[in-house]
Amino acid sequence: MSSPLSDKTIFITGSGGVLGTAYVHTLLENGATVVASDLPGQRADAMKERFGSYSNFAYYDLDVGSEEEIEAIFKTMQADGLNPNVVLNNAAITGELLMGAGKSFPDFANTSVQDWEKTMRVNLTGAFMIARQMDRDIVGKYPAQLINVASMYALNGPHHPIYEGMPFKSFSAYSATKAGIHGLTLWLAGYWAKRDCTVNTIAPGAVFNGHSDEFQKRVGELIMNGRMAEPQEIANVMMFLCSENARYMTGQIVNVDGGFSGW
Repeated sequence: MSSPLSDKTIFITGSGGVLGTAYVHTLLENGATVVASDLPGQRADAMKERFGSYSNFAYYDLDVGSEEEIEAIFKTMQADGLNPNVVLNNAAITGELLMGAGKSFPDFANTSVQDWEKTMRVNLTGAFMIARQMDRDIVGKYPAQLINVASMYALNGPHHPIYEGMPFKSFSAYSATKAGIHGLTLWLAGYWAKRDCTVNTIAPGAVFNGHSDEFQKRVGELIMNGRMAEPQEIANVMMFLCSENARYMTGQIVNVDGGFSGW
């Protein structure tokens, strides 16, 4: 019996984070050829060390804020015999990545235009440029799927009180980009429908990543299931969206948030 994703070549941006590595591992284990990408550095090195022994794994450095690098990586993949039929727009700057771990966040009045625009460039413009390159190189040539990764804050505003006294806050630019990425999904789903390419959004909820007990408690009180998600729980839904079982879905946002969006 063949693996459920054995006919899939899946290109993932921003593969080195807590969710990105969960996606890579789950998709590899289910038979997909996975083409991972991230900025060069510690996260990328750890990913290559962890997954480099898989024969169905490939890795390329990529800055999704660079138009030139996005154009080049699609050509490189094709030259290397890798023709993605699933693309995951997963790369994102969070407030913590932008400010640096452990550093304080500015309040809204002191958020700089530079930080706002850098977040927009990676999270939303980068997703647009990836999709545009798909339009040029993939869409209409063979059946394909694009999955845009949003957030529980894509359609629901953050509960600001849960961040009081925490070393981090909800970052306005991040929320705005994650709402925008589903707008891109809706636009593309109709535009590509006749060329056999589906487009959907996954909106992960709060994912545990070493958070304090107090923060977990505050978040859990907002969630029907009463707790933060484990990365694997999000990856399981991503596996479905990458599979042929999701081929009749397009233009949808799938909330995987333990009921946060249902209150």
